[in-house]
Amino acid sequence: MSMVKESIDVDVPVHRAYNQWTQFEDFPTFMAGVEEVRQLDDRHCHWKTKVAGVRREFDTEIVDQLPDERISWRTVAGDAKQKGVVTFQPLDEAHTRVSLAMEFEPEGMVERTGDTTGLLDLSIRADLRRFKGYIEDRGQETGAWRGRITPGEAGTGTMPSGKWEPPHTG
Repeated sequence: MSMVKESIDVDVPVHRAYNQWTQFEDFPTFMAGVEEVRQLDDRHCHWKTKVAGVRREFDTEIVDQLPDERISWRTVAGDAKQKGVVTFQPLDEAHTRVSLAMEFEPEGMVERTGDTTGLLDLSIRADLRRFKGYIEDRGQETGAWRGRITPGEAGTGTMPSGKWEPPHTG
């Protein structure tokens, strides 16, 4: 497994940065190589990516999510092997540090070459810069999901389309 770690400071409050990050279906807007993300339920997403001509399709599971602090995930199906965590650290009332750490298993010559030359690190850094521009330029987040997911907990609710919202209860 290879590891990439990158951070960026964004000029928005921690709740705004976190809320935007929970809108996984918006990721293609600021993440190069991400063609589509479909949120299947509160814990699972289906991803379609194309990086350096290599197409991947896989499912991820959120294993830990604490509002305004962190989101951890892992792949559970498909042709990509990865796990990671994104954390949100308030620097003051109007600024947040977003840090991403991801472990992945490069497959094939193109991915192994990209890993050894540091291209993935550069790509993640560029994605975080685009996220910074996206959330700062918008002035507000496109949505929010503030549910708590703990490791080992069964998922609840589904949202077949549209912006992700918490499951309705009672």
